[in-house]
Amino acid sequence: MTIDISEFVAEHQFGPAAGEKRPLFVAIAGGSGSGKTTIARSVVDLVGRDKVVYLQQDAYYRDQAHLAFEDRLKINYDHPDSIELELLVEHLQALRNGQAIERPIYDFETHTRTDETLLIAPEPAVIVEGILLLADPDLRDCFDVRVYIDTEPDVRLMRRIQRDIVERGRSVESVLAQYEKTVRPMHHQFVEPSKRYADIIIPEGINTGAIGTVSSMIRHFLAQRR
Repeated sequence: MTIDISEFVAEHQFGPAAGEKRPLFVAIAGGSGSGKTTIARSVVDLVGRDKVVYLQQDAYYRDQAHLAFEDRLKINYDHPDSIELELLVEHLQALRNGQAIERPIYDFETHTRTDETLLIAPEPAVIVEGILLLADPDLRDCFDVRVYIDTEPDVRLMRRIQRDIVERGRSVESVLAQYEKTVRPMHHQFVEPSKRYADIIIPEGINTGAIGTVSSMIRHFLAQRR
């Protein structure tokens, strides 16, 4: 997928207004397993880690330490209420104002936040990836560019199974049960409808053209700031 960057800039309100010294905010949304993380990390590597703040929506899951572990397993983690979206908005506003943030660190095996946080300083560009970035109006309004990764359901499911087993200590049975009970219905209720708010829809998930397009947009912005 390729986009004429100059045409995109001309047709969209791309980035801060003239004279407004603040970061560029880019949302990379899409269903679970769509390829958001791979694309976001590739863009960060291409643009330069010294120029980009990279945040994941998943770090903002609400702390469930007050519940017994068995009760934590019953929570619908694909519903917007499971994520502290208001804290993410607060952090984006802080970065917008040139302030550092303390990003939560979430433990997916215990469904709790750790006692530690990650200090993140502001940079000229901010990339955030997550399934619900375009579904919440307050969060959606934080971004200058909204990207949606549109990937086939079977591909997303295979990627989710592999990720949750390797990275989050889950079993195949638990991943499939969660997918059927919450992931799929929440995708249809919240994630898929949010696609209409995207400035750019990237089909077929991960591809080098998409990574190049998003990277070029950020580089264009950074060049304009000099």
